[in-house]
Amino acid sequence: MRITAGKYKSRIIYAPKGIRPTEEILRKAFFDILGDIEGLSFLEFFAGSGAVGLEAISRGAKDLSLVEYDPDCLAVIRKNIDSLKGSACSIYPQEAEHALRLLYASGQRFDIIFMDPPYYKGENPRLNGMQGGSLAKKILQSLSQYDILKHRGLIAIQHFKKDVLPKTEGNIHLIKQARYSDSLLSLYRKKEDEQ
Repeated sequence: MRITAGKYKSRIIYAPKGIRPTEEILRKAFFDILGDIEGLSFLEFFAGSGAVGLEAISRGAKDLSLVEYDPDCLAVIRKNIDSLKGSACSIYPQEAEHALRLLYASGQRFDIIFMDPPYYKGENPRLNGMQGGSLAKKILQSLSQYDILKHRGLIAIQHFKKDVLPKTEGNIHLIKQARYSDSLLSLYRKKEDEQ
């Protein structure tokens, strides 16, 4: 897997065994939708390898926060960051809900929040029965409570095409969806930012 554009274009990104990394075609399409992200702050939940966030750094994001609790994924994320010389990256080695509350309490706000919760055909005991769409819904609910999204910010959720996410959650609403193979990319904004 490689970074598709920017300062670190073509650099290899390592992925832990057993995860489903965000495909290059979807990453490229997502960043094409975003356009210029120079100077923006980027948060990635369920970071896995950190590929999406590291792509953001390569394309000019000013800082990156990666949230991941799996020890194997964390080891790979650190390896990937080291290979890029650690460019303004922070790692939160905890579950998404806990990290979200911590980020809110510390006053951090982000221009772009991306998440790609794990989804499996079977049960994954490490997820306590939560996966894919249900994890995304839970974090979306929490994002409507714990406002860490800057004015005109964007929340992007990659999820299985059959998972139905809400059109509205609190003050956050769906503005666009795009399908890529078996995945949907759902984009959300605060309602007041759309007026």
